[in-house]
Amino acid sequence: MNVALLQPGKYEPLLARCRGTAPVRTAVIYPCSPAALEGACAAASAGLIAPVLVGPEETIRSLANEHRIGLERCEIVAAPSASLATMKGAELVRLGAVALLMKGSLHTDEFMAVLVSREGGLRQGRRISHSFVMDVPAYPRLLHITDAAVNIFPDLPTKRSIAQNCIDFARSLGVAQPKVAILSAVETLNPEIPSTIDAAALCKMVERGQIAGGLLDGPLSFDTAISAEAARSKGITSTVSGEPDILLVPNLEVGNMLFKQLQYLAGATAAGVVLGARVPIVLTSRADDARTRLLSTAVACASALGVGGSRW
Repeated sequence: MNVALLQPGKYEPLLARCRGTAPVRTAVIYPCSPAALEGACAAASAGLIAPVLVGPEETIRSLANEHRIGLERCEIVAAPSASLATMKGAELVRLGAVALLMKGSLHTDEFMAVLVSREGGLRQGRRISHSFVMDVPAYPRLLHITDAAVNIFPDLPTKRSIAQNCIDFARSLGVAQPKVAILSAVETLNPEIPSTIDAAALCKMVERGQIAGGLLDGPLSFDTAISAEAARSKGITSTVSGEPDILLVPNLEVGNMLFKQLQYLAGATAAGVVLGARVPIVLTSRADDARTRLLSTAVACASALGVGGSRW
């Protein structure tokens, strides 16, 4: 594995768990741009995946020739369009032929629409959600932000799925009992701020066994979630404050702005994975650089291998 290329930082323990294991067989859906094809092949060169490139074969081979991308580690499964490639990828998952999915150069909406459809057959009775696994220089551990990419304005049942998905995900990455801070603007219940009521209900769900495997607290403002000192100064006693593994945000707008602020103002790195389907799904932006694509793949591979926790 090319660790120098990955510059792993806080992701290093996950990469270490992947070393010495067989590459994860991965369906790469419609890799018809240089970045998408290079990202898949770089992950193969790093020993993370065995790529199954699903898309128009002539286009893929032409792109590889033009940009001098070696396909010797890759298998190609022909599919003439992005939607058919996504359906074929879902079929490969159902057949047990691949253990991971990766988005190529198609639009996220088109990709996800097929995967969450009844025809796709990848849902498991829980809402699909997303986690950014972030290495924030000022924070001592990897920090999950969920959901900042899939569910726009989640209701309480959806937030329950989001919480459970991310708890299971963090456990599969080696966190024995993930600590979940449920974010709002304030730390007290306020009927005029619905996210505070949802936070209290989620905590009660833990007591009733409706959410398992994690330690939840909320509502917490961002400062009282991240800083135990801030919590103490406000008279808040919390077993989560100061050391959350997961920040559960009220809605996609908050999550998206938060993760981008950490990226652009705090120098954070984000790896993105879709959760709650039959297999982890690497969901990167078409604008993401090679390092982001590699780290997202590495995190998903570690989860697919079930290292340090329950198998995916």
